[in-house]
Amino acid sequence: MDSFEINKIVAAILMVALVIIGIGKISDVIFYVEKPKTPGYSVDIEQAVATSTTSSETTEEKIDMAALMAMGDLTIGEKVFKKCAACHSIVKGGKNNIGPALYNVVGRKVGVVSDYKYSKALAEYGKEWTFEELNGYLIKPAKWIKGTKMAFAGLRKEKDRASVILYLNQNSDSPLPLP
Repeated sequence: MDSFEINKIVAAILMVALVIIGIGKISDVIFYVEKPKTPGYSVDIEQAVATSTTSSETTEEKIDMAALMAMGDLTIGEKVFKKCAACHSIVKGGKNNIGPALYNVVGRKVGVVSDYKYSKALAEYGKEWTFEELNGYLIKPAKWIKGTKMAFAGLRKEKDRASVILYLNQNSDSPLPLP
């Protein structure tokens, strides 16, 4: 290949680059958009976080467990519990899987299954699995008990939580009376 051929190739590449740059400049002139001086909206992050935590604390305090449990349905609870069954067993005498066995869980103290290694947070929690505790925990386990190993995202729908709690309560030697 002689130098004339190389010059033609280099010239073609430079011409294409100039055409692309030129088209960009011409389109900026034709389709001029004036940028606003201030953004269209501003987000105050500290205020939004403070508002959301305040509202979640008040909703946690004001939950009417009787009304919530009235929403529950055992058949729905059994279906929703299939998400939990990946890590937990619910049968009497069932073995621990990734998570502890949940038979007789309602009314039992948190973190007391003898042959299961709980996270430090659950082992030291010191409360019982009441309807209120289960409801709060099932919303988002990692937020309810900070430091838990349970990596479940939670159940957002109240009906699903109530149904699972009813299902857990039913799977017990002596189910607790509903609130």
